[in-house]
Amino acid sequence: MQFSSRILLSALALATIAGCAGPKPVAYQTEKFDSTEIYARRFTVSSDVACEAVRRTLLSQGYVISASTSTQIDARKSFQPENDVHVQIAFRVVCTTDNADGNLTSVFANALEDRYALKKINNSASVGVGALGSLSLPFSSSDDSLVKVASTTIASEKFYSRFFQLVERYLTNEAAPAPEALEMPDEHLRPPFKTRAVPIPSAPEQ
Repeated sequence: MQFSSRILLSALALATIAGCAGPKPVAYQTEKFDSTEIYARRFTVSSDVACEAVRRTLLSQGYVISASTSTQIDARKSFQPENDVHVQIAFRVVCTTDNADGNLTSVFANALEDRYALKKINNSASVGVGALGSLSLPFSSSDDSLVKVASTTIASEKFYSRFFQLVERYLTNEAAPAPEALEMPDEHLRPPFKTRAVPIPSAPEQ
């Protein structure tokens, strides 16, 4: 009876080890290619107007624009959540026209998060000893350098929703009429020219 129990336990152990050593799920298995619109929104404007709103949105949030055209924006922003951790978000936004009139645009956004860690690299000192060649000595110097430890596409729906909401705000502001008068600068900054008073129109008689 004990012999049978040992055989059974050994078989279970081997099955557990085989299960652990089995193939791990790969990333593409999580790709569903469904109809969710996490990374895209559609706006009733031209592609150049949409991309300009995207550019202003990213600039307003501290992103550095690395490339900008009428149909694509690339931008980056750096973070340091910990002393020895550096994070960089790389944004790429593409604006594509959806109709022949050019007044309907799909905006596709993708943000990549790269994580870097501070690593120490030891540089061993070596001394020549003639026919014996070089000899590595135990004393060494170390240099700190940032090493990429992770890189992943941000898949948070709330993250992209906040981004597109701000883009829509900039599009709404661009559609609003421009103010008729601008505030003049301080007195010492005004240029030396004469101004002409413009009468304020009176209200119509009732």
